[in-house]
Amino acid sequence: MLSRSCFDVLNLEDLPNMNRRIPRVMNDPGIISDFDSKDVSSVSQERRVIVYNQLPLKAFKDSGNNKWCFEWDNDALALQLKDGFSPDVEVIYVGSLKAEVDQSEQDEVAQLLLEKFRCVPTFLPSDIHTKFYHGFCKQHLWPLFHYMLPISPNHGARFDRGLWQSYVTANKIFADKVMEVINPDEDFVWVHDYHLLILPTFLRRRFHRVKLGFFLHSPFPTSEIFRTLPVRDEILKALLNCDLIGFHTFDYARHFLSCCSRMLGLDYESKRGYIGLDYFGRTVSIKILHVGIHMGQLQSVMASSDTADKVRELKQQFEGKIMLLGIDDMDMFKGITFKFLALEQLLEQHPDYVGTVVLVQIANPARGRGKDFEQVQEETHAVADRINKKFGKSGYIPIVFINQYVPTHDKLAYYAMSECCVVNAVRDGMNLVSYKYTVCRQGSPAIDEALGIQGSSVTRKSVIVVSEFIGCSPSLSGAIRVNPWNIDDVSDAMHLSIRMPDSEKQLRHEKHYKYISSHDVAYWARSFDQDLVRACKDHFDKRCWGVGFGLSFRVVALGPNFRKLSVDHIASAYNKSSSRLILLDYDGTMMPQASVDKAPNDEVIFLLNSLCSDPKNVVFIVSGRGREPLNKWFSQCEQLGISAEHGYFTRWTRDSEWELSLLANDFDWKKIAEPVMEQYTETTDGSFIEHKESALVWHHQEADPDFGSCQAKELLDHLENVLANEPVVVKRGQHIVEVKPQGVSKGVAVKNLVKTMQTRGKSPDFVLCIGDDHSDEDMFESIANSVGNLSSPAIAEVYACTVGQKPSKAKYYLDDTYDVIKLLQGIASASVRVPKPTQFKVSFEESL
Repeated sequence: MLSRSCFDVLNLEDLPNMNRRIPRVMNDPGIISDFDSKDVSSVSQERRVIVYNQLPLKAFKDSGNNKWCFEWDNDALALQLKDGFSPDVEVIYVGSLKAEVDQSEQDEVAQLLLEKFRCVPTFLPSDIHTKFYHGFCKQHLWPLFHYMLPISPNHGARFDRGLWQSYVTANKIFADKVMEVINPDEDFVWVHDYHLLILPTFLRRRFHRVKLGFFLHSPFPTSEIFRTLPVRDEILKALLNCDLIGFHTFDYARHFLSCCSRMLGLDYESKRGYIGLDYFGRTVSIKILHVGIHMGQLQSVMASSDTADKVRELKQQFEGKIMLLGIDDMDMFKGITFKFLALEQLLEQHPDYVGTVVLVQIANPARGRGKDFEQVQEETHAVADRINKKFGKSGYIPIVFINQYVPTHDKLAYYAMSECCVVNAVRDGMNLVSYKYTVCRQGSPAIDEALGIQGSSVTRKSVIVVSEFIGCSPSLSGAIRVNPWNIDDVSDAMHLSIRMPDSEKQLRHEKHYKYISSHDVAYWARSFDQDLVRACKDHFDKRCWGVGFGLSFRVVALGPNFRKLSVDHIASAYNKSSSRLILLDYDGTMMPQASVDKAPNDEVIFLLNSLCSDPKNVVFIVSGRGREPLNKWFSQCEQLGISAEHGYFTRWTRDSEWELSLLANDFDWKKIAEPVMEQYTETTDGSFIEHKESALVWHHQEADPDFGSCQAKELLDHLENVLANEPVVVKRGQHIVEVKPQGVSKGVAVKNLVKTMQTRGKSPDFVLCIGDDHSDEDMFESIANSVGNLSSPAIAEVYACTVGQKPSKAKYYLDDTYDVIKLLQGIASASVRVPKPTQFKVSFEESL
C-alpha cells in the first residue's frame, strides 16, 4: 500500500477517495513553509488518524462463499468518538482485527477495509500478537498499571525481555501502517491506550512535526510503582514525543508528571489553565477529562422492544425484591469477591434483608489469560456458592451470578430495574458502568411502559456505590464512595443505599444525569481534539531535528532565530572589533552543575588568561556566588573581572578594589528571613541555607523533587509576607529561593559594566554573553538593550548565548560546558581564521 504522501507527490487521481494536496516544502534548512497556504486550505480535507489496538469492526466469514465480511462495532469507543468531530473531518482507523486472517487473504481484506470502512488493518504475525497482547500487555503493563508487582513467581509474571521485544515489534508494525496513510503536514494522529505506548517514538522519528495525541484509558501508577519497570525510561520518553497526553483523572496525570520529574528531571508548569512540560524546546500538554458514554446509542437501545421485553421479564422475576447490580469484567481488579463478602455481612447484620435483597452480578468474559484469571474465577464462584448456600432458600438466591455473555439490551434492562449500582473495583481506569446505569434509570417510553410507569413527571432516582479507586469516581459527586478493601465500608454503603429516602435518591440522580448527559463521548472527543489542535499550532514556527538512538529518540524544536553558536559565526565580527566585552556565568557554564569540586581546573584558568591577554578584551565572570570563593578560585587570573553575588560586588582586575552596586548596607532583614528559612530547612530533608554577604539562598536540589518544590512555593509566599516592607526581593530559581537587595541582578550589573566602559571611552562594539540559569536571562536582556542604545560605534555585534537547548531570551545556544570551552578556545586562539563564505555556509548548515 502506497503512503498518502506518495499519492500527493504522484498525483494519482484515479485512486479512490484520495484528495489532492499541496505538500509543505523547505525553503531554509530546518524551516518549513507553504507554497501557497490559501490553496492548501482550499483543497485539503481535515483528517484524523485514530490508532487503536483493535479496529471498531466485527469480522466473520460468509458461510456461502467463504469470504470475509465486516460490520461496524457500535460498542467500540473508537467508533463512538467520531461524533466529536465535524462532519467534514475524514476519520481513518488503524488497528488489528478481532479475527486472524490468512496471509493469502490479507491484501484483499486490506483493500476492502480501506475503501469501505476507511480502516487500515495491522496484520500481526500470530506469535508476535500472542507475545505482544497476551504477553507484555496483559502480563506486565496491565497488572503494573493497576499496582500489581511480580514480587514472587506466584504473584504476577516477571519481566521478560523477549516479550518486550515483541511489544516493540508490534508497535513498529502499527507505526508502519500509520505512515502508509498519513499526510504528516495536515493530519492529526490520535493514539489510544497502553498497548501502543512507544508508538509515538516511531512516528516522531519518521515525521518530526507529526501532530500527535495520546490518551491512556487505564490508570497511571505512582512513581514508586512505575519505576520498577525495567523499560520505564523508554516508555516515558516515547510518551513525551506526543504533543498532547490525556488521562482520566488528575491523579493519573500527577503520577505521570511525578515520574517525569523524578526519573527524567523534567518540571512542569500550568499556564492559563493548561499543564505543560517543556521537553527539548517542545511543549507537551497534559489533558485531564474522563471519557463519556454515547447517549444516542444508549437511548436507541433503551427504546428497543428487546429491552422492554427483558424489563418485563426481570420485573416478574424480581417482584418484591430489592435489586443491587454489579456489571464487571472477570478479572482480579474488579473486586467482585469483595462485593460478595460485603453482601454477606449485610445479610448477617440485617437478617430482615434475607429474602428481599438480591445482588445481580454480571461478569463479562475475561480479556486476558493465565492462572491469575483462572484463580479469580474459581474464587469468585466458590464465594458466591457459599453465600447462596448460607442464605438461600426456596424462591430466593441472594447472589445471582451471571458468568456469561449478556447482550447489550439485556444489560440495560438490568440497569433500569436495579435500585443501586455497586462498582467497587480495587483499581480501574475507564469504567462507564455508573454512567450507563444513571442514563438507564432516567428511563425511556418503552422502559416506562414495561415498568407500568405513566406520566412525564414521574420521579427518577438512582444510587451509586463507587470505589474511590475508579477513574470516574471524581465526576460522580453524588455517589457513595467506598474503599473496596474495607468490607465494612462497602456493606454500610449498601445498607445506606437501601434505606436512603427517595427524595435524596432523586437529587443524587439529577446531579449525575446532568453531568453525564452533557459530558458524553462526543464532548470528550471534541475537547481532546480542540486541545490537540491548540498544542500543535506552532509546529511550523520552529526548527526541528532528531536526536538520540532507538527508543531514546526525541526531537529538538527551537525558534527559527535560535541557533547553535560556533567560532565560524563570530570570527569575522571578533576580528574586526576593537573593544570587546565577554561575560561568562560560572556554574553550569564554565563548570558542569554535577561537579562536586567547583574549583576551575588548569585548562579553564589558562583559557581565561588567554582571553584576558588580548588588550581589546574585557572579560568578566558574572556569578551568583560570593566574592570569597571566586576570589580564591581565580587568583591566578590577574586581568579577569569578577561580578559576584549577581553584581552586588564587582572588581575589574585581581588587584583592584571591590565596588558595591548599592550604597546602603542595611541587612537587618536577614534577622527576619533566616529564622524562616531555618524552619523550612528543618522540615525538608536535603535542603540547606547558603549565606552570602548580600543575600540568603535556600537550596532544595537534594530534597525530594515534589516535596522540595512544594516547600519552595510555601517558603516564597512566607518570605514575601514577612519581608513585604523590607528593601529586598524574593525570587525563586532553579532549585533555590533567594532573598537579595532590591536593584541587584545580573542585568543591572551588566548595564553598569557597559556604562563604565562608555565612560572610559571604550564602548564595546562586540559583546559575547554566555549563561545557563534563570538569572542569566536578565543579563541577556540587558546587553541587548544597553548595546542597542549606544550612539557609537555605529555597529555593535551582540552574541547572547544560553547553555542547553531551551527557551531563552538569547538568540544562540551551546549544548553544554564542553561546547562553551571549545568556543572560547577558538576565539582565544591567536590566529582566529575568518572562513570563506562557502565554508561558513557548510558549517552553519551542519550546526542545524
